[in-house]
Amino acid sequence: MASWFRQFCIYVTDLDATIQFYETLGLECTSRTVITEDITEAVIENPRKGAWIQLAHNSKHQGPIDMGSAVWKLYLYTDNCQGLHDRAVAAGYESVSPPQKLDRWPTTMAFISDPDGYLIELVQRHEPATGRNAGGTPRDQTL
Repeated sequence: MASWFRQFCIYVTDLDATIQFYETLGLECTSRTVITEDITEAVIENPRKGAWIQLAHNSKHQGPIDMGSAVWKLYLYTDNCQGLHDRAVAAGYESVSPPQKLDRWPTTMAFISDPDGYLIELVQRHEPATGRNAGGTPRDQTL
C-alpha cells in the first residue's frame, strides 16, 4: 500500500486577493468550487509540476486568520528566486528576507508574506536533487 502527500488546504480571508498573490508568483488558479454556502475553495498550481495548494474561504469567519503556531512556512520552488522575489515586491507584497545563496544546500532562498501573513519560502535549486536529498527530491510518479 502506498501513501503520499500531494496537496494542502489553508484558510484565507480574501480568496481573490490570495489568488492574485499566487498568480503574481507564476502559478495558476485551475479551479474554484463552492463546498457549502459558506465555504469556497480554489486550487492554485503549476499544472506541469504535479502538486498544488488549496485555498479555502469561510464567509462566516470575520477578521484575520488565526494560524496558531502549527504552520511555519510554505515552500514554492522556482528557477529564478531573485526574479520571483523582485516581482512579488514590485507588486506590493512584503519581503521578509531577500534572496540569499545558502552554503549548506545548493539553493538560493528568500521569504515573502502572502496577504494573510503566511510565510512563503521561495527556493531555487542550483543542482538537481538526487536520491533522498532534501528539497525537491524527484518522486516516482508511478506509485
